[in-house]
Amino acid sequence: MRAKLEAEPVSQMQTEKANGADMLMNALREESVEILFGYPGGAVLPIYDALYKAPIKHVLARHEQGAIHAAEGYARVSGKPGVVIATSGPGATNLVTGIADAMMDSLPLVIFTGQVASSVIGTDAFQEADVVGITMPITKHNYQVRDIKDLPRIVKEAFHIASTGRPGPVLVDIPKDLTVQEAPLVKDVEMDLPGYQPNFHPNPLQIRKLVDAIKASKRPVILAGAGVLHGKSSEELKNFAELYDLPVIHTLLGLGGFPADHPLFLGMAGMHGCYTSNMALYECDLLINIGARFDDRLTGNLSTFAPRAKVVHIDIDPAEIGKNVKTHIPIVADSKQALLKVLEHEVERGDTLDWHRHLQAYKLENPFWYTKTKDVLSPQRLIEQVYEMTNGEAIVTTDVGQHQMWAAQYYSFKKPNNWVTSGGLGTMGFGFPAAIGAQLANPENKVVAFVGDGGFQMTLQELVLLKELNLPVKVVLLNNSTLGMVRQWQETFYEERYSQSLFSQQPDFVKLAESYGIKGYRVKDQEEAEQVLREALTNDEPVLIDCLVNPKENVYPMVAPGKGIHEMLGVKP
Repeated sequence: MRAKLEAEPVSQMQTEKANGADMLMNALREESVEILFGYPGGAVLPIYDALYKAPIKHVLARHEQGAIHAAEGYARVSGKPGVVIATSGPGATNLVTGIADAMMDSLPLVIFTGQVASSVIGTDAFQEADVVGITMPITKHNYQVRDIKDLPRIVKEAFHIASTGRPGPVLVDIPKDLTVQEAPLVKDVEMDLPGYQPNFHPNPLQIRKLVDAIKASKRPVILAGAGVLHGKSSEELKNFAELYDLPVIHTLLGLGGFPADHPLFLGMAGMHGCYTSNMALYECDLLINIGARFDDRLTGNLSTFAPRAKVVHIDIDPAEIGKNVKTHIPIVADSKQALLKVLEHEVERGDTLDWHRHLQAYKLENPFWYTKTKDVLSPQRLIEQVYEMTNGEAIVTTDVGQHQMWAAQYYSFKKPNNWVTSGGLGTMGFGFPAAIGAQLANPENKVVAFVGDGGFQMTLQELVLLKELNLPVKVVLLNNSTLGMVRQWQETFYEERYSQSLFSQQPDFVKLAESYGIKGYRVKDQEEAEQVLREALTNDEPVLIDCLVNPKENVYPMVAPGKGIHEMLGVKP
């Protein structure tokens, strides 16, 4: 009898139990999660009750879309997965835009959605939605937990999948009854992913082919995409470009992966890219793509894209290689590992002196340009002023539209992970909540959100978080009282028929900011802008600056639909 009594504590230790909600909190701690972005509701109440006791910071957004865009900003700047929690039904469906956005731009997110109880799934129960079905095409992977004992393993797998290989969003749907069920708490769980084996290391023969191609080339160019940032290979890219004397072009999402003030940097390419970069892609004989997916906004008409080039494509996702552009030297690998292998080879350059002179002449003759006036506030000059006052060191987030392109053109990024924008999906409402996540990821750096008056009004309710969390985000609102890019297209391609692109009624954005307890400014000309920006950018408080910019200003250069990237409108006169 005595021996039996002594054995009981050992047995209890071996069968330590926890409910599903506590298991989830334990699993998040195992993944070193510091911040959750979310919004509670009925199906996740047990999870929020467990969170009440957990040492994990929670950011209560005022809309689920604000939560997931903030998580995207956090992921983009920190490199860690952004973690989001929402309830079932409308809570989960409000995340769909952000999930699709993260999928298109390869951002690591782990999303937890509540679900109705297992016993009523499929009965159209209150706030039921088939979230797994809805999100299957827009997630890297998704799960619905069916057995509470699987939850720790699923969480571990979700974080691994989201952050390895080509990053992306992973969703875990948890029925409410499982969050209150108890089961043995298993630690040090093993993953079970036999079919998931990303290839990080390049084939040495393909690397040799790349080196030989560089030696034979007279007009080479590097096209660097967001894969450089995800692979943390900015330093290797710089060494590669310098050793082989290769000019570098960035995609929109790749900005910051190579220093913009470096003499080998040509600029951003694409629909609103600079003349030199677009012409370099058109005229090159060797195109080395590192981590870009050749999307249509970059290539323009595929039939005239890089027509004389041998194409090398380095990408960790084999599905991207050859998808849009014929590839002559495919290299499936992590960008850092591929570049490290190239750097091991003896440097063999081609004869590129004339090519460099040719590109420098393009840069001198065809820079970005705009009309400078004192009376009308120029959005381009405004962004240049912010760049000058922050010494190009700020983290910049944007919404989508004209201001996004001006920021890409006129704010020169020197470092990686300082540029946060929605590229593939082009999501209005992204920029401001993304700035909140970016500031939480890097509290010491200055964060500037360039937003338009259209997109800002989609998620402006998150202004409350600046005050609530004491975040010194600087919101620079380029207010032209229009949907600027829509208006520009209507002007250029629809004979100035401005159908529903002009705002006849606008809020007082200064009063709106003040209603949230935030300092608001309004500027109408360059002189005011200089004074207000200097004051706002040097304090440690959140501010909103309503900048009444020229409503007729257009973004140039511009490649019209169906045209090649060498056929640009609005090149410097």
